[in-house]
Amino acid sequence: MTRVLITDDDALVRAGLALILGGAPGLEVVAEAANGAEAVEKARGDDIDVVLMDLRMPVMDGIAATSAITALADHPKVIVLTTFDADEYVVRALAAGANGFLLKDTAPEEIVAAIGKVVAGEPMLSPTITTRLIRQVTDNAPDDRSAAALALVDSLTDRERDVALAVGRGSSNAEIAQQLHLSIATVKAHISHLFLKLDATNRVQVAICMHDAGLL
Repeated sequence: MTRVLITDDDALVRAGLALILGGAPGLEVVAEAANGAEAVEKARGDDIDVVLMDLRMPVMDGIAATSAITALADHPKVIVLTTFDADEYVVRALAAGANGFLLKDTAPEEIVAAIGKVVAGEPMLSPTITTRLIRQVTDNAPDDRSAAALALVDSLTDRERDVALAVGRGSSNAEIAQQLHLSIATVKAHISHLFLKLDATNRVQVAICMHDAGLL
């Protein structure tokens, strides 16, 4: 049973998420928090597997709470709840260690699926959010970014380039493995190489590099 902590300062949002997750097999909502400080305390004291984390909250925001939770030993996974007007927060949440992102209007079955992905060890970044983040970064990018990205991409093998393009399209490790007829372990190895060769620390940065190189 996957134990979930719902964190949001809006009681109606918490109630709605609890209703959605309460009816899903294999999921149990075991705690709720109205701000980041409460979430950190409950993540520290309770047996939590996944935290659904709002970003804009009083007392302690979702960025600070995500950073504090991911610093805990054997910490739970954190999935950020976001809206499109908070894109800058999403970028910061990546740096804080968030494992996934959900829009607040995500369909119930997709929320359940996202929780399953992060519990299985896969980061969950939807294609919609990936596209928005790429646009946010590249809209104000200097012209020389393209040349720099092309130089980095030239260091990739053909298979690594295929994996990088799939990452840029928002595919999960399992989806990439199916698309390219690879094992998940091989996909993970390729992604580790991508992080090194593209000077990236997460999948969004890989996507941005491929976009800057004109390949997405």
